[in-house]
Amino acid sequence: MPRKLLLRALAGQVTERPPVWLMRQAGRYLPEYRAVRRKTGGFLELCYDPEHAEEVTLQPIRRFDFDAAILFSDILVVPDALGADVGFYEGEGPRLTPLAHRSDFARLSTEHLHTHLAPVYETLRRLHRSLPETVTLIGFAGAPWTLAAYMVEGGGSKDYAVARKFARAEPRLFGDLIDLLVKSIVQYCEAQVAAGAEAIQLFDSWAGVLPPDERERWVTAPLARIVAELRERCPGIPIIVFPRGVGPALVEVVAAVRPDGVGIDTAIDPAWAAEALPGDLCLQGNLDPMALVVGGDGMLRAADRILEAWAGRPFIFNLGHGVVPETPPEHVAQLLQHLKSREK
Repeated sequence: MPRKLLLRALAGQVTERPPVWLMRQAGRYLPEYRAVRRKTGGFLELCYDPEHAEEVTLQPIRRFDFDAAILFSDILVVPDALGADVGFYEGEGPRLTPLAHRSDFARLSTEHLHTHLAPVYETLRRLHRSLPETVTLIGFAGAPWTLAAYMVEGGGSKDYAVARKFARAEPRLFGDLIDLLVKSIVQYCEAQVAAGAEAIQLFDSWAGVLPPDERERWVTAPLARIVAELRERCPGIPIIVFPRGVGPALVEVVAAVRPDGVGIDTAIDPAWAAEALPGDLCLQGNLDPMALVVGGDGMLRAADRILEAWAGRPFIFNLGHGVVPETPPEHVAQLLQHLKSREK
């Protein structure tokens, strides 16, 4: 059994208190992060700067003593490495040159994947040396559907209608893109583990926009392929999947993908998750980020509902989505103090 609290939970052990980390725990809500961003310029530049990416990954660990640090990077570094022409613009989010025709796909290649992502691996090596010995280092990647949706849409969207139409109109071409992404994600995650990552999280942020038949084809099946291949290549490394927005279909996704942990989004009732999902599966989630923004007794009551629903089973306390920029850091400190007081 692993020694680190979070790895023990992912191995199926009921721990003396819930391990805790927060999605986007390194970010704009922290003044020390904003100071580093002013030095580095653009967001992607920060992702590819090992010295500063290490620093911002460590900032929430120093301030709050989380049980895990997640690599500071972005899911779109994989499309960027494949040649998808990714850019981030203040106030707009990411923009990519949309893939619309077979000729557009010809510019994508895995040839320079590891060369392009070498700074990310260096960040992980630095973190492996610098993190406290009790803190788990989490690597991550975007899942194929979510990355493909960004690449076809050309950026963020409320419903990814362009990507959904393309997947239906050109299923063979879209399938080729998914296959390329599966291959790239496996290679990327394997390299992260070689550089020091102790667990991997796969973010399928836009899984919820697809109907059941398309979800099985573009979300569930590719995730299952990635998890199975990573288990062969990286034995013993736990894998968390986060198929956000799929609701009750989480039962089918978990059964097909067989992860070590599953992220539970804000919209899911934690009591339902405890009842519907296997008892030895590690659940992760699912406090509303807005409860963290408001803080106080309401936040603590919401946290207690999760603790009570998941008592007696392995779980990791987290949010149902990421920390938002307007979150007061003192509310995060209040939450951590409350959770760590639950130690038996």
